[in-house]
Amino acid sequence: MDTGDTAWVLASSALVLLMTPGLAFFYGGMVRSKSVLNMMMMSLGAIGVVGVLWVLVGYSTAFGTDVGAGLLGKPFEFFGLDGLLGKESLSGTIPTTVFVSFQAMFAIITVALISGAIADRARFGPWLLFAGLWALVVYFPVAHWVFDFDGKDEAGNVVDPGGWIANDLLAIDFAGGTAVHINAGAAGLALALVLGKRVGWPKDRMKPHSLPLVVLGAGLLWFGWFGFNAGSALGANSTAGVTFINTTVATAAAMLAWLLVERVRDGHATTLGAASGVVAGLVAITPACSSVTPLGAIAVGAITGALCALAVSLKYRFGFDDSLDVVGVHLVGGLSGTVLIGLFASDAAPAGINGLFYGGGVDQLWRQVVGAAAVLAYSFVLSLVLGYLVKLTVGFRADEEAEVGGIDEAEHAETAYEFGSGLAGSRGSAKPSVAAGASAVLEGSN
Repeated sequence: MDTGDTAWVLASSALVLLMTPGLAFFYGGMVRSKSVLNMMMMSLGAIGVVGVLWVLVGYSTAFGTDVGAGLLGKPFEFFGLDGLLGKESLSGTIPTTVFVSFQAMFAIITVALISGAIADRARFGPWLLFAGLWALVVYFPVAHWVFDFDGKDEAGNVVDPGGWIANDLLAIDFAGGTAVHINAGAAGLALALVLGKRVGWPKDRMKPHSLPLVVLGAGLLWFGWFGFNAGSALGANSTAGVTFINTTVATAAAMLAWLLVERVRDGHATTLGAASGVVAGLVAITPACSSVTPLGAIAVGAITGALCALAVSLKYRFGFDDSLDVVGVHLVGGLSGTVLIGLFASDAAPAGINGLFYGGGVDQLWRQVVGAAAVLAYSFVLSLVLGYLVKLTVGFRADEEAEVGGIDEAEHAETAYEFGSGLAGSRGSAKPSVAAGASAVLEGSN
């Protein structure tokens, strides 16, 4: 065990967990004020459901002994992390429990990402049911495909086979462009189709109710993403340094590219566009951060930022209500970042692979395309099935009265902003607070 590596991955795990509350702010600010709590609760609920499932069967399914063809691990091999708690249990240079913790945060944020596609109209209980089923049937197996590398002995012989995308296809996905972003984006598209359009969409302009919350969320996501990408080096080493720099410059380039598209297309650059460009850049560099140089990272970020800025309008053209652009940012951004590895990969980067533009031909490019397409198809089909299963059994969508009147009140008996009543977040108490009384006095004086 290396204590420096262990400390870095523990810190990275905490950073990645912070991304989910950051996502709650980002998504929460983008919806209308009457839906913000429900939106945030969908992210927080993902922490609860996936956190428990990961310890029970998730880690085993993703990283347990392969049951054949690189499709999934034995689901109950490490039930409750049995056999992994001793100090002799290591994953490389870190304790296995630290690796378990790090990967748990990836599972949580992936499920939470989906929720943005069905904002303003999903019931909370059925969302939790879907989240659990999706993690079991879709995320845990795909994580095995992408993140579980073959275990080899000192002679280089494979003694513990891993997932097919990582080891047979040899597609590069350093930190989750396929397993996280394409996976979640395809699921978001499926659920948007299952639940249908929001009442009044697209005729009504459903503007973000709080751009400051959106910017706060984007900032927390960028901060946490350093743990997401650089932490995936699983050590305090040069690979972590390269991925950290690439994450910075790709994100910066994507934000500028998004703003440029807005300026040319609409005549002005927006705060929402800047925040969205940040997230698009983070998504794009996630799979590529170990395989490109900083110059390549700038190219990946700039191309993806522009593509995503254009792609968010596709929902209007094709008529699917992806509320918060999970498809336009995460699916398109994940596809772009994954495929561009085949063009911009350089053997000067830690992955040591050359893409088409660096003399490597199309060998890596086709591998990236196949890996991305496989995850997209698997996630979309299974998500469609699971979405309809929840819809037909317990009902998924809130009724029209709840949606129009406020899904926060209907689902959680709370409102995010309450002036004068003293009842918001009171946990059953009907007594107005001093602060609420002061607010009422101020309102009356104005």
